[in-house]
Amino acid sequence: MTPGRLVVVATPIGNLGDLSPRAAATLAAADVVACEDTRHSRKLFTAMGLRTPTLIAVHKDNEVARSREILELLADGKTVAVVTDAGTPAVSDPGRHVVEAAAAAGVTVESIPGPSAVTTALAASGFTGDRFVFEGFLPRTGTDRRARLDAIARETRTVVLYEAPTRVAKTLNDLTEVCGMERAVVVGRELTKLHEEYFRGTLAAAALRFAEKPRGEFVLVLEGAVAATTEITDDEIVAALDEALAAGATARGAADEVSQLLGAPRNRVYKLAVRR
Repeated sequence: MTPGRLVVVATPIGNLGDLSPRAAATLAAADVVACEDTRHSRKLFTAMGLRTPTLIAVHKDNEVARSREILELLADGKTVAVVTDAGTPAVSDPGRHVVEAAAAAGVTVESIPGPSAVTTALAASGFTGDRFVFEGFLPRTGTDRRARLDAIARETRTVVLYEAPTRVAKTLNDLTEVCGMERAVVVGRELTKLHEEYFRGTLAAAALRFAEKPRGEFVLVLEGAVAATTEITDDEIVAALDEALAAGATARGAADEVSQLLGAPRNRVYKLAVRR
């Protein structure tokens, strides 16, 4: 029996016109389509006038288990396409485990390129795309979130993040705290959709603009930090902290001020401030 093949297919992030002819033909010819949400994908097939094949739900909560089922379909010679609700599978969306399992089993894996919120926002940002970092969604709370924020503050490459409308205000405020008020950012909202918007300005201005329960899905493109020409010593940080503390700042306030002034990681500065 001829082995099947797994095809990863990028689907529109908003505008249905972004589905490529090759992607449409692949989806129409597939024996089975693994979807993040079968209801959403069924609407896509109907809107595009495509034959609707067998659809199975493969999302973040069942992907590992469903991978075994998909391997059986591939072993039977089926062509299985993988899609998510929007954009490119496995990029902050389900799909990676299915691809990993298929590749490990020696199955042919193809990828049909197309819409991606990462590259859409990066291309429109005006920041360098020669070297960039995709951070996806940040952890919601805790030390993991703080560590990621501190790493972003030091990152000299352009940084791209995803964020939900309910958390974008907090994320912009947290980025302002660790990166400084003047760091440049481009905020993309509802990309390729009817109410698409790009906000360009500083982190402080962006935090103010999106403070009041914004709607839509967000992509944040943050300009990279200016690379330090010399390593900042603890003595230099302590000297700056002493000035801020002498002026009446709290340890936290002094850490924020000195971190922004010297471009040093806030965690490092705050630890030294507490010791003082």
